[in-house]
Amino acid sequence: MLDSEDEGLPYVNMKSFRKGGGFNPDGLKRFSGSYSQGDLVGESDLLIANTDVTAGDIVGVPALLPHELAGKAVLFSHHVTRLRVGNGLSVPFLYYLLCLPEYRSQMLRVARGTTVLMLDMHALGRIPVRAPLKEAEQRRIAEILSTVDEAIGQTERLITKTQNLKAGLMHDLFTRGVLPDGRLRPPREEAPELYQESVLGWIPVGWGCEKLGRILERCGGYLQTGPFGSQLHAHEYQTEGVPVVMPQDINDGRIATHQIAKITEERAQILARHRMRPGDIVIARRGDLSRASAINNAEQGWVCGTGCFLLRLGQGSLRSEFASYVYRHHLIQRQIVGRAVGTTMPSLNNSVMAGLWFPFCDEQEQLRIVERLDAAERQASGLIKYSDEMRKLKAGLMHDLLIGHSPEIAILENGAMLS
Repeated sequence: MLDSEDEGLPYVNMKSFRKGGGFNPDGLKRFSGSYSQGDLVGESDLLIANTDVTAGDIVGVPALLPHELAGKAVLFSHHVTRLRVGNGLSVPFLYYLLCLPEYRSQMLRVARGTTVLMLDMHALGRIPVRAPLKEAEQRRIAEILSTVDEAIGQTERLITKTQNLKAGLMHDLFTRGVLPDGRLRPPREEAPELYQESVLGWIPVGWGCEKLGRILERCGGYLQTGPFGSQLHAHEYQTEGVPVVMPQDINDGRIATHQIAKITEERAQILARHRMRPGDIVIARRGDLSRASAINNAEQGWVCGTGCFLLRLGQGSLRSEFASYVYRHHLIQRQIVGRAVGTTMPSLNNSVMAGLWFPFCDEQEQLRIVERLDAAERQASGLIKYSDEMRKLKAGLMHDLLIGHSPEIAILENGAMLS
């Protein structure tokens, strides 16, 4: 039977595979029960997901056991195929080869089914393998690619650690604030006189807390939706022109531009009331309701698109950068839970937005908080950029090292065993 993560033997299943190839430790389960030696994964075995209930993202992808499971008894489910090859073919080399898009396509071609995809084992065995004749060369290629993989893995672990630290920092900054000397206030348990109760819980003395609707009335700001589909049609979008920000373009407090839609300047002028300027905030009003980004100088004149809110704060209690961070924090997000309308795709309306309580402090303290959070975001963004560069490097190396005119050898003809 399958047990908790602390009991039984490691059990490799469909969820143990990453999309595109690789081992996913988060998907590992545990099994306690009877088994035979033939049910165990060998240290040099290559594992292949033979079943998939998604759109073909997993079926046929390969994985090797990670170093931390080396030497341990590991079981695998019937949704996993164990591949053992004979002399002349390096298993790590075969792993990287099967990660190539060319081989992913071949795997999908030999998968059968509609709702559930399953590999045809006989067809799998006939897929030719292109490899250098010298196994030493195969091993060297795999070593180069595994070195890059290790660098990517270390960077991903740093990204996770940095994001966790940032989450803790946000909690401290929005509950304790930053004093003029750059230090956080002492925790409430140590200095209760520095804190006061509010509808959002304990906040520092001197901070305020108001509904967004009231803040907008007081500062002369406003909230409006982006143009509806009847105002801006999909056929108007093009690759050049004025960017139109949609919910999917807002990620981690920034606007991604690699797939952003654009319209002509003439069309943008007609939608002038939806054009953004520095000091505004663009907020997704459907789907992932935590998406928000403060608008900077580089984004001036862009259009707030369908599915978004344009929040213009005016001259008042909140700076846009501070308000954007607060909006993405659980201080606001926990208010949205249960208030969002719709079931299939949760969405927000003006009434819900106007009723959200926002904390605020004086402008200088807001700036100090934003400065701290911006520094944390720059660190995380730098790591993510480095990870992306390493992935591009790996893709280039895989193309150069694995795609060539090496002889082709059929897997089964090379003495492989599928089980």
